[in-house]
Amino acid sequence: MCFALDLVNDAALIREYCRMHEPGSVWPAVIEHIRAQGVEALEIWQRSDRLFMIMEAADDYPRRDTSEDAQRETARWEAYMATFQRALPDAAAGDKWSSMRRIFVLSDHKGLAKL
Repeated sequence: MCFALDLVNDAALIREYCRMHEPGSVWPAVIEHIRAQGVEALEIWQRSDRLFMIMEAADDYPRRDTSEDAQRETARWEAYMATFQRALPDAAAGDKWSSMRRIFVLSDHKGLAKL
């Protein structure tokens, strides 16, 4: 699954947002919550004020059996991160991360002439 999001276009806020996602900076309960939901791999890529998230998840994602503490800390984290984030212009009301549609897979193009 892939998602996109914009950040508030402020260099200091973007630096702080990136710093908050460095190893050891994300709150442990947030990491616990992500993994407990069935997320198996997750990456966030950044260019300027645009973010791109790639997520691999279990077939039963999202699981709802995370601890109350993890849910509470994740809600606090999300509220804090919202100060840095802007939904894409075409996002539905209340959506932060907008899902993306895959339109190209190189391996689907077999047997074509090579350059």
